[in-house]
Amino acid sequence: MNSRDICPMSEVCGGCIYQGVPYAEQLESKDRQVRKLLINHNIDIDVYEGMKSALTPYGYRNKMEYTFGDLTIGGELELGMHKKGHFMSIITTDECQLVPEDFNRILRATREFCIERGYTKYHKKSHEGLLRNLIVRCGVRTNELLIDIVTTTEEGFDEEAFTEMILGLELDKTVVGVLRTFNDSLADAVYDQGTKILFGRDYYNEEILGLKFKVKTFAFFQTNIDAIERLYSEALALIPNIESKTVYDLYCGTGTITQLMALKAAKVYGVEIVEDAVEAAKMNAELNGIDNCEFICGDVKAKLSELTEKPDMIVVDPPRMGMHDKVVDMLAAYDIPEILYISCNPKTMSMNLERFATYGYKPVVIKAYDNFAMTKHVESVVLLTKVHN
Repeated sequence: MNSRDICPMSEVCGGCIYQGVPYAEQLESKDRQVRKLLINHNIDIDVYEGMKSALTPYGYRNKMEYTFGDLTIGGELELGMHKKGHFMSIITTDECQLVPEDFNRILRATREFCIERGYTKYHKKSHEGLLRNLIVRCGVRTNELLIDIVTTTEEGFDEEAFTEMILGLELDKTVVGVLRTFNDSLADAVYDQGTKILFGRDYYNEEILGLKFKVKTFAFFQTNIDAIERLYSEALALIPNIESKTVYDLYCGTGTITQLMALKAAKVYGVEIVEDAVEAAKMNAELNGIDNCEFICGDVKAKLSELTEKPDMIVVDPPRMGMHDKVVDMLAAYDIPEILYISCNPKTMSMNLERFATYGYKPVVIKAYDNFAMTKHVESVVLLTKVHN
């Protein structure tokens, strides 16, 4: 892997915790953390295959949500990330190494555009001001860019000039949509209270392992396409004889792996609590001509009792908080031979695996991936097999 100079914002930006650390040491540190968690939760370390290195440590993120603000009260307008340990302070991060260079160019140009026009940032305490966020997303396989500036409904923002400025930038990828989202919410979060298309369309296209996806500004979607293709390919390869099986895909998000499994399985049920994600999953399944998967919106605990067709296989991909003990209990009660666990948090994964073990489910393969180099995050795949005494 190529090394780069340490990011000038590494001391104040909370995004990368491994800046300046040789990659081999980063990988070893993450591997050590996973091993310790597994051992602490009485998981057989012999089935752990070690930490797989990142496909690339740089430029892998396909989405960023930047915030307008200032570093010091009354200071110059900044656009970027929250300063480490300082909720109210924003630092400009236009040299970020984790994103395509187009993202840095768009951020830099947007900040300059807003400073030149004297636009004000939204103030979290007074709830006054215009500028709130800038969202940039891209299609890795399609080279499409989607740009959304989030403002309050305060008057004065020149939409035409902003669009002209964005379209005039020299970029590697193609801008397919310029949007303006309105957000007057008092909460310090991005809420879509109406989105206006200033140019093009309100989605970009992406492809994962041959499937096509339309991704809108606020839709959840994998942030590292190369890495997720590797992870999903290896995860699916662990499922024995998926043909003719009925599969539950729990916490399915926008249904990427649901659809991939549906290409071979008899029937796949995807369960997801976020309504927008379920709608996106349905839309993308239709786009790909896949009609043997069904998406259900709701909490997994509640919806499991409503599914009448018993699964032959269960795949879970829970959020960082992992699965509630009651969900583990419910899944174990199906008494099926295998369960595939995909994780974005080795700590909660280890806790869940320990509980599964009380029902006779033991890991036969544990794979870990450094899919988000420079950061603290680790993803894993575990195949659990029911052991009958």
